[in-house]
Amino acid sequence: MSQNLRVHRLLLTGAAGGLGFVLRERLGAFADIVRLSDIAPIPPAATDRQAAEEIVPCNLADKAAVDALVQGCDAIVHLGGVSVERPFEEILEANIKGVFHIYEAARRHNVRRVVFASSNHVIGFYRQTERIDANARRRPDGYYGLSKSFGEDMASFYFDRYGIETVSLRIGSSFPEPKDRRMMSTWLSYDDLTQLVGKALFTPNVGHTVVFGASDNRDAWWDNHAAAHLGYRPQDSSERFRAQVESRPAPAATDPAAIYQGGAFTAQGPFEG
Repeated sequence: MSQNLRVHRLLLTGAAGGLGFVLRERLGAFADIVRLSDIAPIPPAATDRQAAEEIVPCNLADKAAVDALVQGCDAIVHLGGVSVERPFEEILEANIKGVFHIYEAARRHNVRRVVFASSNHVIGFYRQTERIDANARRRPDGYYGLSKSFGEDMASFYFDRYGIETVSLRIGSSFPEPKDRRMMSTWLSYDDLTQLVGKALFTPNVGHTVVFGASDNRDAWWDNHAAAHLGYRPQDSSERFRAQVESRPAPAATDPAAIYQGGAFTAQGPFEG
């Protein structure tokens, strides 16, 4: 990637979602043009954006539409897809077919860098008493986690076969503030998310790098030494929210939210009937 920390046209999928909305406000620092896409409606741009915007609706399950979407782009930030635990058939279309279509389009149009929004749910069945790094065996906690694990394998394959570089961001919990005790460990501030996306876009020679997306939280479960070359240095911490969070009732000791790193996702489903 270029070392001027800017590309001409950057594609953001999932632009109508929560984190898509946040990054839409910020990605203009990294591109001349930001192409925004989602299956859901995307509101028109404000007039004070740092970059020009293009809005291109697209269903990720439509291979031809994704191919057209990626044409002319220099890099991709791929947030698109179902972001919660759902029946497999729903996950299949957007998260599994969709990520394949993104990488095939990247190959066809010579896009050399993808930032893939993976998830902590790739390793959700580790216990909260364990500390792991990116080399730990994946333990998805549901269909959503399985789809993100598949996406990481796609990223690895497309680097080995075609030289397309990816940083897979195993995003923890990116919200304005942590909502519960589990999120005190998994919280990722919006500023730290933005820093991480910038590092993922412009750090040279990443191959396929997996990095855990969390701020500098006191009770960390994740070790990012395998992604040290990104130079990610989180500036925020969940600690300032501790008194507020701990003033609320704690979950029962038998509650998955108190046991597993993936929290409630470990107990959702099966989706029958």
